[in-house]
Amino acid sequence: MHNFLKIYYFIDKFNRQEIIKLNPNIALIYRNYSKNFDLELIRKIKGLCKKQSREFYISNNLKIALKLNLDGLYLPAFRKNLNYKNITLRKNFKIIGSAHNIPELKIKENQGCETIFISPIFKTNKNNYLLDVNKFNFIAKNSKKKIAAIGGINSSNIKRINLTKSVAIASITWIKKNRPK
Repeated sequence: MHNFLKIYYFIDKFNRQEIIKLNPNIALIYRNYSKNFDLELIRKIKGLCKKQSREFYISNNLKIALKLNLDGLYLPAFRKNLNYKNITLRKNFKIIGSAHNIPELKIKENQGCETIFISPIFKTNKNNYLLDVNKFNFIAKNSKKKIAAIGGINSSNIKRINLTKSVAIASITWIKKNRPK
Protein backbone atom coordinates (compact mmCIF):
# COMPACT_ATOMS: atom_id res chain seq x y z
CA MET A 1 0.00 0.00 0.00
CA HIS A 2 1.04 3.60 -0.50
CA ASN A 3 2.03 5.91 2.32
CA PHE A 4 -0.86 8.29 2.82
CA LEU A 5 -1.22 10.42 5.88
CA LYS A 6 -4.36 8.43 6.74
CA ILE A 7 -6.31 5.46 5.40
CA TYR A 8 -9.95 4.80 6.27
CA TYR A 9 -11.77 1.51 5.78
CA PHE A 10 -15.56 1.26 5.71
CA ILE A 11 -17.21 -1.74 7.38
CA ASP A 12 -20.87 -2.65 7.81
CA LYS A 13 -20.47 -5.69 10.08
CA PHE A 14 -18.04 -7.08 12.61
CA ASN A 15 -15.53 -9.55 11.21
CA ARG A 16 -12.83 -9.94 13.83
CA GLN A 17 -10.38 -11.79 11.59
CA GLU A 18 -10.72 -9.25 8.80
CA ILE A 19 -10.06 -6.34 11.16
CA ILE A 20 -7.10 -8.07 12.85
CA LYS A 21 -5.42 -8.56 9.46
CA LEU A 22 -5.57 -4.84 8.64
CA ASN A 23 -2.63 -2.56 9.29
CA PRO A 24 -3.41 -0.97 12.69
CA ASN A 25 -2.90 2.51 11.20
CA ILE A 26 -6.05 2.05 9.08
CA ALA A 27 -9.01 3.75 10.77
CA LEU A 28 -12.41 2.01 10.70
CA ILE A 29 -15.70 3.67 9.84
CA TYR A 30 -18.77 1.63 10.78
CA ARG A 31 -21.41 2.49 8.18
CA ASN A 32 -24.55 0.38 8.18
CA TYR A 33 -27.65 2.06 6.79
CA SER A 34 -29.78 -1.08 6.58
CA LYS A 35 -30.57 -1.66 10.26
CA ASN A 36 -30.61 -0.10 13.69
CA PHE A 37 -27.38 0.32 15.59
CA ASP A 38 -26.49 -2.69 17.71
CA LEU A 39 -24.69 -1.25 20.74
CA GLU A 40 -23.07 -4.57 21.65
CA LEU A 41 -21.69 -4.96 18.14
CA ILE A 42 -20.30 -1.44 18.21
CA ARG A 43 -18.76 -2.12 21.65
CA LYS A 44 -17.04 -5.24 20.24
CA ILE A 45 -15.60 -3.27 17.33
CA LYS A 46 -14.51 -0.50 19.69
CA GLY A 47 -12.83 -3.01 22.03
CA LEU A 48 -10.86 -4.59 19.20
CA CYS A 49 -9.89 -1.17 17.83
CA LYS A 50 -8.73 -0.09 21.27
CA LYS A 51 -6.53 -3.20 21.60
CA GLN A 52 -4.99 -2.42 18.21
CA SER A 53 -4.69 1.35 18.86
CA ARG A 54 -6.91 1.88 15.81
CA GLU A 55 -9.23 4.87 15.33
CA PHE A 56 -12.93 4.00 15.15
CA TYR A 57 -15.70 6.20 13.75
CA ILE A 58 -19.42 5.60 13.45
CA SER A 59 -21.65 6.93 10.72
CA ASN A 60 -24.68 9.12 11.38
CA ASN A 61 -25.05 8.73 15.14
CA LEU A 62 -23.45 11.41 17.27
CA LYS A 63 -25.25 10.20 20.39
CA ILE A 64 -23.70 6.70 20.19
CA ALA A 65 -20.29 8.07 19.18
CA LEU A 66 -20.23 10.23 22.31
CA LYS A 67 -21.83 7.67 24.62
CA LEU A 68 -19.29 4.98 23.67
CA ASN A 69 -16.38 7.43 23.59
CA LEU A 70 -15.51 6.68 19.96
CA ASP A 71 -12.85 8.62 18.07
CA GLY A 72 -15.39 10.43 15.97
CA LEU A 73 -18.40 10.69 13.71
CA TYR A 74 -18.66 10.21 9.94
CA LEU A 75 -21.30 12.26 8.10
CA PRO A 76 -22.21 10.98 4.61
CA ALA A 77 -22.97 13.45 1.84
CA PHE A 78 -26.74 13.01 2.27
CA ARG A 79 -26.53 14.20 5.91
CA LYS A 80 -27.12 17.92 5.47
CA ASN A 81 -28.24 19.25 8.87
CA LEU A 82 -25.85 21.75 10.40
CA ASN A 83 -26.35 21.05 14.09
CA TYR A 84 -22.94 19.41 14.62
CA LYS A 85 -20.59 22.39 14.52
CA ASN A 86 -21.89 24.14 17.64
CA ILE A 87 -21.91 21.08 19.90
CA THR A 88 -19.25 21.00 22.60
CA LEU A 89 -17.22 17.87 21.95
CA ARG A 90 -14.31 16.37 23.83
CA LYS A 91 -10.87 17.49 22.71
CA ASN A 92 -9.85 14.59 20.43
CA PHE A 93 -13.30 13.87 18.96
CA LYS A 94 -13.28 14.31 15.17
CA ILE A 95 -16.08 14.87 12.70
CA ILE A 96 -15.37 13.67 9.17
CA GLY A 97 -17.67 13.54 6.18
CA SER A 98 -18.09 13.11 2.47
CA ALA A 99 -19.14 15.31 -0.44
CA HIS A 100 -19.61 14.99 -4.18
CA ASN A 101 -19.54 18.64 -5.21
CA ILE A 102 -18.76 22.16 -3.98
CA PRO A 103 -22.15 22.85 -2.30
CA GLU A 104 -21.86 19.58 -0.33
CA LEU A 105 -18.23 20.42 0.50
CA LYS A 106 -19.38 23.73 2.01
CA ILE A 107 -22.05 21.90 4.05
CA LYS A 108 -19.37 19.56 5.44
CA GLU A 109 -17.23 22.56 6.39
CA ASN A 110 -20.23 24.15 8.13
CA GLN A 111 -20.88 20.88 9.98
CA GLY A 112 -17.38 21.10 11.42
CA CYS A 113 -15.80 18.26 9.46
CA GLU A 114 -12.02 18.33 9.76
CA THR A 115 -11.49 15.81 6.95
CA ILE A 116 -13.77 15.69 3.91
CA PHE A 117 -13.91 12.72 1.54
CA ILE A 118 -14.59 13.74 -2.05
CA SER A 119 -16.14 11.02 -4.17
CA PRO A 120 -16.07 9.22 -6.43
CA ILE A 121 -12.61 10.00 -7.71
CA PHE A 122 -12.67 6.98 -10.04
CA LYS A 123 -15.38 4.78 -11.57
CA THR A 124 -17.01 2.39 -9.12
CA ASN A 125 -19.13 -0.73 -9.55
CA LYS A 126 -22.12 1.15 -8.10
CA ASN A 127 -21.82 4.24 -10.28
CA ASN A 128 -20.49 5.17 -13.72
CA TYR A 129 -20.06 8.80 -12.66
CA LEU A 130 -16.55 9.80 -11.65
CA LEU A 131 -14.71 13.02 -10.93
CA ASP A 132 -11.22 11.95 -12.01
CA VAL A 133 -8.18 13.95 -10.93
CA ASN A 134 -9.00 17.35 -12.48
CA LYS A 135 -12.58 17.68 -11.19
CA PHE A 136 -11.49 16.24 -7.84
CA ASN A 137 -8.79 18.93 -7.53
CA PHE A 138 -11.23 21.64 -8.64
CA ILE A 139 -13.60 20.71 -5.80
CA ALA A 140 -10.76 20.20 -3.28
CA LYS A 141 -9.20 23.62 -3.92
CA ASN A 142 -12.41 25.18 -2.57
CA SER A 143 -11.59 24.04 0.95
CA LYS A 144 -8.83 24.51 3.50
CA LYS A 145 -9.84 21.28 5.26
CA LYS A 146 -7.99 17.97 4.90
CA ILE A 147 -9.21 16.20 1.78
CA ALA A 148 -9.51 12.44 1.28
CA ALA A 149 -10.10 10.56 -1.97
CA ILE A 150 -12.72 7.82 -2.09
CA GLY A 151 -14.38 5.77 -4.79
CA GLY A 152 -13.01 3.28 -7.29
CA ILE A 153 -9.48 3.27 -5.92
CA ASN A 154 -7.54 0.22 -7.08
CA SER A 155 -3.99 -0.94 -7.75
CA SER A 156 -3.93 0.50 -11.27
CA ASN A 157 -5.05 4.04 -10.35
CA ILE A 158 -3.75 4.51 -6.79
CA LYS A 159 -0.65 6.38 -7.99
CA ARG A 160 -2.87 9.00 -9.63
CA ILE A 161 -4.01 10.11 -6.19
CA ASN A 162 -0.54 11.63 -5.78
CA LEU A 163 -1.71 14.18 -8.38
CA THR A 164 -4.43 15.43 -6.01
CA LYS A 165 -4.69 17.50 -2.85
CA SER A 166 -5.70 14.33 -1.01
CA VAL A 167 -3.91 13.58 2.26
CA ALA A 168 -5.92 10.42 2.86
CA ILE A 169 -7.90 7.73 1.10
CA ALA A 170 -10.93 5.69 2.02
CA SER A 171 -11.78 2.35 0.50
CA ILE A 172 -13.48 -0.98 0.89
CA THR A 173 -12.62 -3.24 -2.03
CA TRP A 174 -9.01 -2.18 -2.62
CA ILE A 175 -8.06 -2.56 1.04
CA LYS A 176 -9.77 -5.97 1.24
CA LYS A 177 -7.86 -7.15 -1.81
CA ASN A 178 -4.50 -5.81 -0.62
CA ARG A 179 -4.47 -6.75 3.06
CA PRO A 180 -2.48 -9.76 4.23
CA LYS A 181 -4.36 -13.04 3.81
